[in-house]
Amino acid sequence: MDTLEVKDLHVAVDDEDGHQVILKGLNLTMHTGEIHAIMGPNGTGKSTLSETIMGNPKYHVTQGDILLNGESILDWPVDKRARHGLFLAMQYPAEIAGVTNAEFMRAAINARRDDDHQIGVREFIQKLDDKMAILDMSEEMAERYLNQGFSGGEKKRNEILQLLMIEPPFAILDEIDSGLDIDALKVVSKGVNAMRGDNFGALIITHYQRLLNYIVPDVVHVMMDGRIVKSGNADLAKTLEKEGYVGLRDDLGLDVPLTDEPAADKKEAH
Repeated sequence: MDTLEVKDLHVAVDDEDGHQVILKGLNLTMHTGEIHAIMGPNGTGKSTLSETIMGNPKYHVTQGDILLNGESILDWPVDKRARHGLFLAMQYPAEIAGVTNAEFMRAAINARRDDDHQIGVREFIQKLDDKMAILDMSEEMAERYLNQGFSGGEKKRNEILQLLMIEPPFAILDEIDSGLDIDALKVVSKGVNAMRGDNFGALIITHYQRLLNYIVPDVVHVMMDGRIVKSGNADLAKTLEKEGYVGLRDDLGLDVPLTDEPAADKKEAH
């Protein structure tokens, strides 16, 4: 069993508005064999958490730690984190001209293997065909340049294809449901569910309950103002769908501004 632990994490970012503190003491522990979901209003730090775990240098850890199997990864570059089993499916995947999907995925698989255990061409092609079939992807997608000219839905399927091919211990799925119609959502969810098992854990960042109808989480966390304020089972997400974040905030007695609430509600809450 592998473990990913976020301890008392404080994170800041420098942008056009100056030095912004985004995460303010976030704690989270997950193991392989578990699916965790994080929900929360816009601007609360969900994507900041994902980028920080993967080592985006734009985000500065000012306090706390991130541990993979008990070892701090704060000093690890992005590629080392990926080689050790962290995977990020981003909201807006990069387009890379001149590198085909197949080339990229074979290189990514082999980057996590030593020289004596590189995946062979025949084994790779068979695996690629099998995983593309799960996602209803045409064979020509393998020879297209990485994400170049892809629709939003194609990019999301391609991210899940990479997940299925690389088979990391931990995946961070940042709004993989964004912009998907119901059919594409079902296919993407099918791919994630195909990974479920004792050797895989996922952290799903989403705004909507509808994704969690297809990928049922073991644990749901709610973030507000850079912290996790409540955790529970899958029913917590259903409660949020009905009552919203304002109701939960008020029930918890938190003095936290929510960017999604109407101005009148904010004034009344304070």
